[in-house]
Amino acid sequence: MMRRGVTIFLCATGSVIAALAVIGLIGGFRLNLTPSEPLGIWRIETLHRPAIVGDLVFICPPAGPRFEEARQRGYLRRGVCAGGFAPLIKTVAALPGQRVDIGANVEIDGEVLGSSRIRKTDGERRAIDPYPGGTVPPGHLYLHSSFASSYDSRYFGPVPDSGLLGLARPVVSFDP
Repeated sequence: MMRRGVTIFLCATGSVIAALAVIGLIGGFRLNLTPSEPLGIWRIETLHRPAIVGDLVFICPPAGPRFEEARQRGYLRRGVCAGGFAPLIKTVAALPGQRVDIGANVEIDGEVLGSSRIRKTDGERRAIDPYPGGTVPPGHLYLHSSFASSYDSRYFGPVPDSGLLGLARPVVSFDP
């Protein structure tokens, strides 16, 4: 009799957790476990205008070999975006037509972007190649995070704005 009660309890608990996860996904809630932004629960807020520099956004990275390698290296998590990637939380740093130059730091239209030092290796001491720079093409966004080890456009370049899910708004978050 005791075993049956435990089984019912576990099934009920699992059902509640699954229901909350589905409600969270439908409601635009996401759990951030990466250090690029504060850890916690975030919400995707629909964007009713074009993205602007300074917007903190959720965006799906495009499927492709560069992002697949990033996932294999542990820079990206699995998720609901095309290619099986989790959405990124990044700040829009440059828009189409803006010039991005890469040196020791990132420069956008001749201005140094804060907290943009370029690393030659990742945390595992593996070589990591920076984006070579150039003009952000139409329909793309250049993304940045002030977290020093963030995997952002410093390394993967501009991404299509078609992957933009909306603004990123913290619900409950904390810096570790």
